[in-house]
Amino acid sequence: MRLSHALFFGPLLLPLTHAYTPLSTHLLQSLPAPAQSDYDPHTGALLAPLLIPRVPGTDGQAKAQQHFVSFFRAHLPQWDVLWQNSTSTTPATGDRQIPFANLILRREPPWMKKRPGAGGYLTLVAHYDSKIAPEGFVGATDSAAPCAVLMDVARAVEGYLGRMWAKGEGEGGGGEGVQILLLDGEEAFVSWTDTDSLYGARALAAEWEATPYPAMSTYANPLRQISLFVLLDLLGAANPEIPSYFQSTHWAYQRMSSIEGRLRQMGLLESKAGARPFLPESGKMATDFNGGGFVGDDHVPFMGRGAPVLHLIPTPFPAVWHTMQDDGEHLDIATVKDWARIVTAFTLEWMDVQKTEPEG
Repeated sequence: MRLSHALFFGPLLLPLTHAYTPLSTHLLQSLPAPAQSDYDPHTGALLAPLLIPRVPGTDGQAKAQQHFVSFFRAHLPQWDVLWQNSTSTTPATGDRQIPFANLILRREPPWMKKRPGAGGYLTLVAHYDSKIAPEGFVGATDSAAPCAVLMDVARAVEGYLGRMWAKGEGEGGGGEGVQILLLDGEEAFVSWTDTDSLYGARALAAEWEATPYPAMSTYANPLRQISLFVLLDLLGAANPEIPSYFQSTHWAYQRMSSIEGRLRQMGLLESKAGARPFLPESGKMATDFNGGGFVGDDHVPFMGRGAPVLHLIPTPFPAVWHTMQDDGEHLDIATVKDWARIVTAFTLEWMDVQKTEPEG
């Protein structure tokens, strides 16, 4: 990713509305606690296999892909596992085509499967590739930890979604599903430019925009099905500060900030953030969105085509950014686990599972 001081101007995004029932205190307390055994940098079932170099076209990349697929097939067989593949030359590899493979993990109500283009998707995103240099770079915050968090989120929400859909909630309508995008080729091979970065994101956004649904579908193409594009990047260092980058999705930022505040007040978060929350700009006013910094990242090709984006990336970046110190030993595991809990709660609230959950 690249920090820029110029605003990105995509198509005009209209204010979004999304009806939901806030999660009850009982439901928040009932959320499965992220397990230390999943996040230990050396032995953690979710995280440790990703703390290796994951450069596109290498054995490390293939091992990361196998880790994701094996997890979902073993623990979440209800989720669809889809691939979107592309190739591209890079400034570092000359005329040789490098493979890029985006993994799409999708869970939707059964009636949506029968009607392509009928419903939207809350879209949770991280990139899984790592930089080609320095040699041996593993990118723990960038973005092994976010990928592990999204695996945990999928497992945590499954039971709630399954119960809701088993009761027929939303049957007959379009409904809403969840999709996780694990994107390849975010990192530049030489230096960040519009063509040496975001290889996977650019390929997927273009393909989805160019894939039409039948004329009577609710949505014109898969890209239009993105109800919110939530991108996690550079997460895992202690005391992150995530700005609200876009006025058009500030309402979603506020919802996640409220969830963080409630979890922290209830003593359900492990990190010691003190008075400074992870998401400190809930009170930001419309007049404050006046041309500040913009972080180039995997959301750009999607946002440029009209997708609403909530970008969860800290400013300033972690001190270990793009150094060999961005490894498992420099992660704050309590913070990583807290992100899993926050994103899980946000997902369940977005999906409105409270309607079908007992109050307790």
